[in-house]
Amino acid sequence: MGRDVPAITINRRDRRAYREKVRTCLDVLKRMVDESRFDAGAGRVGLEIEFNLVDADGRAARTNERVLAAIDRPAWASELGQFNIELSGDPVALTGGVYAELESVVGGTLDHAFEQARTQGSRIAMVGILPSLRDVDIGEDAISSNPRFKLLNDQIMAARGEEMRICIDGPEPLLTYADSILAEAACTSVQCHLQVNQEDFANYWNAAQVIAGIQVAIGANAPYLFGHELWRETRIALFMQATDTRSEEMRRQGVRPRVWFGEQWITSACDLFEENLRYFPALLPLCEDDDPVAEFERGGTPELAELALHNGTVYRWNRPVYGVGNGTPSLRVENRVLPAGPTLIDVLANAALFYGLVHELAVAERPVWRQMSFTAAEANLIAGAKGGLDAEVYWPGFGVIGVVELTLRHLLPLAAAGLGRWGVAATDADRLLGIIEQRCLTGQNGAAWQVRSVSGLAEGGVTDRAEALRQMTQGYIERMNTKEPVHTWPIM
Repeated sequence: MGRDVPAITINRRDRRAYREKVRTCLDVLKRMVDESRFDAGAGRVGLEIEFNLVDADGRAARTNERVLAAIDRPAWASELGQFNIELSGDPVALTGGVYAELESVVGGTLDHAFEQARTQGSRIAMVGILPSLRDVDIGEDAISSNPRFKLLNDQIMAARGEEMRICIDGPEPLLTYADSILAEAACTSVQCHLQVNQEDFANYWNAAQVIAGIQVAIGANAPYLFGHELWRETRIALFMQATDTRSEEMRRQGVRPRVWFGEQWITSACDLFEENLRYFPALLPLCEDDDPVAEFERGGTPELAELALHNGTVYRWNRPVYGVGNGTPSLRVENRVLPAGPTLIDVLANAALFYGLVHELAVAERPVWRQMSFTAAEANLIAGAKGGLDAEVYWPGFGVIGVVELTLRHLLPLAAAGLGRWGVAATDADRLLGIIEQRCLTGQNGAAWQVRSVSGLAEGGVTDRAEALRQMTQGYIERMNTKEPVHTWPIM
């Protein structure tokens, strides 16, 4: 959930002051690392889930203010588009029956939200990209009222200096242009947060990078955009392009994109914050009145607000997060590659795969990232997003291998061992990883179900693609509300 900002204008002096303050914050962060000031507790996790709002016909509904007012819970907030809302869960320890607890608590929260949305004539959908979304739904007038989003849009568009070009290949290639960043609102995701010890941060971030392509392939749930069948997880390509501040000339010069996989394995969390400052100009250059150096030197815990704000405008697929809780600083890996949905139990299964795998790989005596190049990990992300369950990826010891075979033969046992190391109850781990196994065995994740259902509707006589996607969206929401995992869903 992004930090709110006031409705203001920004001048050149603001940018210079902000850059200097971020540099000061980074220096303080390094001193905190050198003195081991961070919370030594690891294994606390949290989930953020983004949602679409739809009307009775299955179309995007610009009703987030009314729906949020009806829900009336502090854990819910608006997102970029008026047809988006977001839930931020409380952090919990990754041990014991944590997943059963999350299913109960988050499930109850969702039941309340779904019911309140219905009182406003809307429904809530958990899906990577709303299948029925049209290009007319994403005009600048659909940006949420939070001043942060308007300022972010203005700053990105000013930096780019021209329309956003959305060009995505696939079975039905798409080329379109947008005059705002609102195409990014089509991307609804799940963010998995994992608090780690400062000395272990690099291992966990590197491990998260290694498995990003696997996560996307297994959890893919966004095969359509504006009526076109594209990648199995089109959200990856769309997000990279919809917030791109670079002109065509800047891309050719090798200027780095703000939606970024990165370019090398790291040895410290500071490596990532340093890259953010070195490569990316400020988008929201807003300074607080505090003095982080003075706060640090008197033994307090500085908020490092400017560093955190800047970090929030660099959209890494695995983002470092600095936070302060009860006066104690902590470091988290925020995993951002997963789509929302299809159901809560699918979301929890995706999270279990991530938390289990990343832990087992992070503590391995021979780290997997030392056996493969960084570019291979990035290529795996693109391959997983394009191919979904049909993707082929590179993995040390296996070479190029189908993601399903790799998951069944090698990764699921690693994930189970990792969850065991965390202390997660075996019944929870077995149930959730069993859902991942069944996706692999049935060949059906959210993306596969969507494509097969649209094909089935076409064979049944619904030849208009827009109508087929609308009907499929309706069927998706019906099945989502059964709370049964997607591999069990019947095809339309």
